[in-house]
Amino acid sequence: MTPGAAAGNCNGRSLTLNAGSSSIKFALFSASDARRLWSGAIDRIGPDARLSVHGAASSATSTATPIAAPDHASAIRRVLTCARDALGSDRLVAIGHRIVHGGPDFCTARRLDAATIAALHRLAPLDPDHMPPELALVAAAGRHFPGTPQFACFDTAFHHDLPRVAQLLAIPQGARLGILRRYGFHGLSYEYLMREMHRLAGAVACDGRIIFAHLGSGSSLAAVHRGRPMETSMGFTPASGVMMATRSGDIDPGLAAYLAHSEAMTPAQFHHMVNFESGLLGVSQISGDMQVLLDRLPDDTRAADAVTLYCHLVKQRIGAFAATLGGLDTLVFSGGIGENAPAIRAQICDGLGFLGITLDAGRNMAGEPVISTTGAVTVRVIATDEEAVIAHHVAGLIAPAAPAG
Repeated sequence: MTPGAAAGNCNGRSLTLNAGSSSIKFALFSASDARRLWSGAIDRIGPDARLSVHGAASSATSTATPIAAPDHASAIRRVLTCARDALGSDRLVAIGHRIVHGGPDFCTARRLDAATIAALHRLAPLDPDHMPPELALVAAAGRHFPGTPQFACFDTAFHHDLPRVAQLLAIPQGARLGILRRYGFHGLSYEYLMREMHRLAGAVACDGRIIFAHLGSGSSLAAVHRGRPMETSMGFTPASGVMMATRSGDIDPGLAAYLAHSEAMTPAQFHHMVNFESGLLGVSQISGDMQVLLDRLPDDTRAADAVTLYCHLVKQRIGAFAATLGGLDTLVFSGGIGENAPAIRAQICDGLGFLGITLDAGRNMAGEPVISTTGAVTVRVIATDEEAVIAHHVAGLIAPAAPAG
């Protein structure tokens, strides 16, 4: 933390805002020490929007309440009203945002001044599903809390220094190389998981060969060695990599030309299909919610196909990343699926004994912190916390950025 931050803002609060393509998470922290005080989320923005809120003492959200939030604009208004109500008489000294894309240049947390905001608008075409609602949230927060400094924490920053071979796209090189590269995402989650690994297992384990599996509505994996990112499954966009709730993951690029010819599918329609109609939802034709599909497994082959393909693709990446790392010391499951679906963890790890991965069935079903046997690879389950990472970065920047008085 920047010297003087705690002294200057001992009674202040920081607000974290994490906008996704269909959700907004928000939390209040003590600005000086990044201690969580209150948090909540609006999920399923649209006709089925739900609001959940809980205090710092609760580890699980309260029962979700249906609300009127048909679009991001209405959801943003509701979030900021909830934040103002939660603040009460406390002073808000900073607002921290998760910004999905930092492009080739933004690799550290920074204050959102006019020049930075303008640069992020220019980057918006790199991720048209996440960047516009995130930047709309920045603008709305500025109007709702005028004069309060805002900060950006970039999801691509963790992967910024991937080895060059892991950054390259196999397309014609030239002037476009600086922007057309593999970026990687879920970086705030991976940053948190690295910190938790250090707390739980120590520096030696963090220096080893680690594969993180952030498995949720959006899913990705990252390979880390000696504390440095070596590879990640998502590339130029968050739609790439393994299949997800509604995103296809990696697919044959020839599909775009074929569907354009056979079904007159436009680029916009193709983009919508691979981001919002594919993945678990597309294969199952039932739902993108893994728990819904697991509940249907005994009776529905479409659900079984979706679950089996998902586990197959994640297992493939673990094997590939172990090859990249030259072996494996630790595998970490996180995210909504990784943390809460023991059947998925078991199916992914089944057959990976040749890498030294062997699960203890009882520990896995109980969701214990370590779910492996005493084999060569330690398999952990760690709950991620992107908002805590945002609050930590804000606490480190707040002293020079806080308004006078």
